[in-house]
Amino acid sequence: MKIVRAVSEEKAMDYDTPLPHFNALEDALHSLFGENIKIVKKERIAGGDINEAWGLVLSDGSRMFMKCNEKKNLPFFTAEAMGLSAIAKTGAIGAPRVFCSGTDQGAGGYLFSFLLMEFITNGRAVKNYWETFAYELAAMHKAGTAGLAPGGIYGFAKDNYIGAGKQNNTAYDSFIDFFRECRLKPQFKRAAAYFDERDTKNILRLLERLKDILAEPDAPSLLHGDLWAGNVIRGNDGKAWLIDPAVYVGHPEADLAMTELFGGFPTAFYSAYKEAMPLQPGYEKRRDLYNLYHLLNHLNLFGRSYLPPVKGIIMKYIS
Repeated sequence: MKIVRAVSEEKAMDYDTPLPHFNALEDALHSLFGENIKIVKKERIAGGDINEAWGLVLSDGSRMFMKCNEKKNLPFFTAEAMGLSAIAKTGAIGAPRVFCSGTDQGAGGYLFSFLLMEFITNGRAVKNYWETFAYELAAMHKAGTAGLAPGGIYGFAKDNYIGAGKQNNTAYDSFIDFFRECRLKPQFKRAAAYFDERDTKNILRLLERLKDILAEPDAPSLLHGDLWAGNVIRGNDGKAWLIDPAVYVGHPEADLAMTELFGGFPTAFYSAYKEAMPLQPGYEKRRDLYNLYHLLNHLNLFGRSYLPPVKGIIMKYIS
């Protein structure tokens, strides 16, 4: 299969188009799709544990996907929209189109925020689905990143979220510095109550040793940032599409490591990715350190069942 090449730097830069925002769902539908458009059917869609998800059928027969949450959680949606836009603008891999964000008042005066998106159907898988996914992910990782992390090389234009956790995207010129200051340190700070004095000394040792463990990437890459199986869906075209991003510019190994944290993808995916984008030597030795970030985030969000693997990884890298 032909390897997808990187898209141009110019194309990768044009990501920050202002997202339309409306103060009522009805206003959004009328403005975007016509004055006579209305919702004729609304179906709850099972899925994530943070937002409600709905499939909307409109009076012209088209379908929309809508996420809802409390009004105060609107920043989740604007951050998600910016991430999906950044992925889509690489031209490398599928991501749902976002139409708008908004707020509305539902039944009983309940104020909610929403994100209105393209409805993705589960198309018939293309031949060599996993290899195609790998080639397209590698193409996204090769895409230009100029302008995505103003003031530096690594990071992102705005802070965003990793699941329900806040994610700091302050720009740095060194990926290792970025990973220490914006990924590990904030999570360790939030999890401080789980660690005793000895643990704290071990954490400081680990943070001091990062330059001996990690490697600067050959080139910066736009990352999905939360790339596990639940955030990959089969799109209308039968290929893998990315959803629920936690994007930033970083080391492509961090995305690949996340795919291996909760079960992993088929061998064909990893073989094809490495063909399209050969890994720097020593990736396997660095993989668990990237995933320490995600395990710390799970510790902070879901509790102490994640403490043993967190401590295990810390000890692995300071022993």
